[in-house]
Amino acid sequence: MGLLSNRVTRESLKAGDHIYSWRTAYIYAHHGIYIGDDKVIHFTRRGQEVGTGTVLDVLLVSSGPIKSQELCPNCTTSEDGHGVVVSCLNCFLAGGVLYKFEYAVSPALFLAKARGGTCTLAVSDEDEIVVHRAKYLLENGFGCYNLFKKNCEDFAIYCKTGHVVVDEGTIGRSGQAISTIGGSLAAVLSSPLRFVTTNVYGIAVTAVGVYCVSRYAADIGMRSDVVKIQVEDLTRSLAVGLLRVIEPQISMNLAPQSTQIVSQ
Repeated sequence: MGLLSNRVTRESLKAGDHIYSWRTAYIYAHHGIYIGDDKVIHFTRRGQEVGTGTVLDVLLVSSGPIKSQELCPNCTTSEDGHGVVVSCLNCFLAGGVLYKFEYAVSPALFLAKARGGTCTLAVSDEDEIVVHRAKYLLENGFGCYNLFKKNCEDFAIYCKTGHVVVDEGTIGRSGQAISTIGGSLAAVLSSPLRFVTTNVYGIAVTAVGVYCVSRYAADIGMRSDVVKIQVEDLTRSLAVGLLRVIEPQISMNLAPQSTQIVSQ
């Protein structure tokens, strides 16, 4: 994969790969976990690739692929409506180009990929663990879909890393969300600097810098509000509706203590 594109061939795929495909006009990308045998497990909003329940859906849904009226015999839907489905690779791509999400990239490469949702600083787990998580969530669900807090990219990243964000007030967990929010944030934060420089190029460079810093700090591999949780514990916690972080107790023991996560 090159600096500007993560495009790959079907022949290069292996079970456990995090793949994605951009939709019309590169408005958004749909992400999933390839599990082999030409099948992909991915997270949707009740069968729809995206959705917010607002007027924004008019733009998002219109940019998505046109669904065939005939059901594909190789694809299945979620019977209980939890949104995690398995599709054949052709249906997942929906005529789009195949890309592979990159893990454990260097900070330089991460910042060079200006569009979010293509790579992360976080390290992926072994392929067998990734496939196990995806299949387990296919059977047990991944909670309620949320475009900004829990979308298809978040699902794929969890399957690859086992990491979840425990701060429920945080907006924009995935790279795509950070790109959208970060771009607006960069424009807002850079505007006061017009009093420092009246050069339009200087303001533009500053805006890009703020955007890059926001993406870097919000990446799942850099965040401080991220914990690792087993998929079985995750689904139990989602069923309860609460993830609570137990901070390590201060003691005289100098050995490092890990943060735990439990359900209530």
